[in-house]
Amino acid sequence: MSRTATNKPSKVKLIKLKRHMMADGAVPPSAAVKGKDHVMETVMNRRLFLRTTAGAAGFLILSSSRSAFGFPANEKVNVALVGVDGRGDWFTKTMPRISNVVAMCDVNDRRAARQYETIPAARRYQDFRRMLDEMDKDIDAVTVATPDNTHAVITAAAIRRGKAVLTEKPLTHDVFEARTLRDLARRHKVATQMGNQGTASRAFREAVALIQAGSLGEIREVHAWNTGGGAGDRPIPTDKHDLPDYIHWDLWLGPAQWREYNTRWFAWHTWRDFATGQLGNWGCHTMNVFFKGLRLDTLWSADNPDGKNNIRLTPRVSEICKGAFPKWEIIEYDFPARGDMPPVKVHWYNGGGEAPGPRKMIEEKMGRPLDWGDAGRKQWADHAGCLIIGSEGMLHSNGHNTEYTLYPQEKFRDMPRPETIRSRGHENEWLDAVKGGPAAMSSFDYAAPLTEYVLLGNIATLVGERIEFDPAAMKIINHQAADNAIRRQYRAGWTL
Repeated sequence: MSRTATNKPSKVKLIKLKRHMMADGAVPPSAAVKGKDHVMETVMNRRLFLRTTAGAAGFLILSSSRSAFGFPANEKVNVALVGVDGRGDWFTKTMPRISNVVAMCDVNDRRAARQYETIPAARRYQDFRRMLDEMDKDIDAVTVATPDNTHAVITAAAIRRGKAVLTEKPLTHDVFEARTLRDLARRHKVATQMGNQGTASRAFREAVALIQAGSLGEIREVHAWNTGGGAGDRPIPTDKHDLPDYIHWDLWLGPAQWREYNTRWFAWHTWRDFATGQLGNWGCHTMNVFFKGLRLDTLWSADNPDGKNNIRLTPRVSEICKGAFPKWEIIEYDFPARGDMPPVKVHWYNGGGEAPGPRKMIEEKMGRPLDWGDAGRKQWADHAGCLIIGSEGMLHSNGHNTEYTLYPQEKFRDMPRPETIRSRGHENEWLDAVKGGPAAMSSFDYAAPLTEYVLLGNIATLVGERIEFDPAAMKIINHQAADNAIRRQYRAGWTL
């Protein structure tokens, strides 16, 4: 059975969602709803209202033209875009259709110029701090699509001003930053979301429901892969290049340690100081479906007095790279039991054919060749994906979790699809939360543990040895150098 479409939620499911949100401490909306013509009569201005209600509302009244707290459903949220080229191009195209873009910020004037022209009414900035200072009352929400190195400082600054935030994956560069953003978002009660867009797909939500319903039986084994690999060990650039006047180098570096301008740093995805490798690039997509489906995130919210919830990582790498990422890596994550779910071993393979072993084994289990540019349609359709193996069946999902297939296909061919809560789309789901709706499925409460999980893999490959992580204490208990890598030293003048 292969699925990609969406289906409509029932009243029962909406009631269940409401109860779930109440259980999490949400404020019942019934006292605030007076009918479809109701408007909130208050001296608070619109933006203060957004800040104080985004984290409190239980759900949207879907049949009304107004949200549960009276915010007009058709009024657009004022959004600032930080990082407008590269991945930011997605937001310069998407957000003007569903929000009011009032500001755009980027540290590369030349690359940002064509994006600025698409939204001429938006004010332009290079420094996000100046933007937040000058436009505080005019900004309701912020998107962050910069290199991984600066995600956390921008996001934290926005949250501290009461702004809702949508930050691209991975949420942060370091484990400590992810934990900090989760706690900040809870404290300031703002609507948050990480940009792993597959979370909004029906395929993702169906697959999660199937796993949690036990349709695959007991799951003790998962395989996830990406063919990308890393650049391998390479010399650190030390020579100085002439700095163009359109690049704001200090802002590009952000909290990273100072180094002279060199164009080689702009291949930032290859360097540990600025990037998070394929675990950051793809792990938050590909491994999302089983992280949620197997309730692995609950380990981050449970007490752990005797270490029973500790997570163990065992790495194998092509070489130890201090400045870059290994050409290939294999990591075994050992997770303990969660409730009635048994312990599970997750295997992560990165590096395609160079990583020893995984392809033949996965193909044998699925009964078909993987399309790594040399099989099937030869379009790299399987360059990333995961295979979840249960006692009663298997589930294969693509790299973004937007498609899935159950195996054996004959066994599951006539199985009815599970009912799920439909999303209006990833960005719209976040904007609904900004207006007082339910928290986005990939809010920081969930996205921060997912980010910590994938980033722990980078720590394991950095030290090249087995590590054991206590999620409650946020501590690697058996390796001091690895524990030190949970949090990096910020450059003077930068703070979280």
